[in-house]
Amino acid sequence: MALISDGRFIEDDWRRLADEEALPKSGKVVVSLARLEHALAHLPEGVSLGVNIPNTTDPTSLTRALSRLELVEIAFPAFADGRGFSLARLIRRAGFTGELRASGRLLADQYAHALGCGFNTIEIPDELAERQGESQWQAARAAHARTYQRGYVAPGSILDARRKAAAQ
Repeated sequence: MALISDGRFIEDDWRRLADEEALPKSGKVVVSLARLEHALAHLPEGVSLGVNIPNTTDPTSLTRALSRLELVEIAFPAFADGRGFSLARLIRRAGFTGELRASGRLLADQYAHALGCGFNTIEIPDELAERQGESQWQAARAAHARTYQRGYVAPGSILDARRKAAAQ
């Protein structure tokens, strides 16, 4: 899988644990939603914890864990399934400040919207990364420096900038 941050392909330093794997004593680990409660109860404080969740997850089920989580990874099973975007906004509104990752079949055309919903990183399959290289992701990021919606990409919106200019 290829990981994209700020329009560039980067190395992923998180390790995904299978549900039957033993919990490590150090490092950065991602567990499934089914294993989250067990991981919260048994991982030492020094271990960075992330969770992989389906895009159908009720965000209130994560409320208690958000302060301990450093990564929330939302699965996108198909590029036409946008439920993960709504879930990302709800998780950000619940106060999550860590890394929010979209994982699955997203396209570069969806990058600006993903950033606006609060995602920091996008993880895509290698075969998709071969077809949509880093230059396409950089161009998609640069194409929408400002939006009409207030979001997480940049402070303010186009309307805020116009109001500020008119007031001067």
